[in-house]
Amino acid sequence: MSLTAAITGAIIMGYAIASLFFLKFWRRTGDRLFLAFAAAFLLMAATPALTLSLAIPREEQSLFYLLRASGFAIIIVAIIAKSRRKT
Repeated sequence: MSLTAAITGAIIMGYAIASLFFLKFWRRTGDRLFLAFAAAFLLMAATPALTLSLAIPREEQSLFYLLRASGFAIIIVAIIAKSRRKT
């Protein structure tokens, strides 16, 4: 195993753990913002997992980068929706 693969695995694990924490917060509060963050971090975990498993040398030159971009889009839309909602 190369050092790059080990670091990528740690990054994937960090994203997955963050997703699980946000799922836990969503179950506790029922707030959709936490669910959106969980989905976004799951997409961000999928991006390096797919690039590593398919041996794609540069993530930014593949279509898998759209997964990361859609994760950020989910976060932006969820924050805007939360700020427009009356509490």
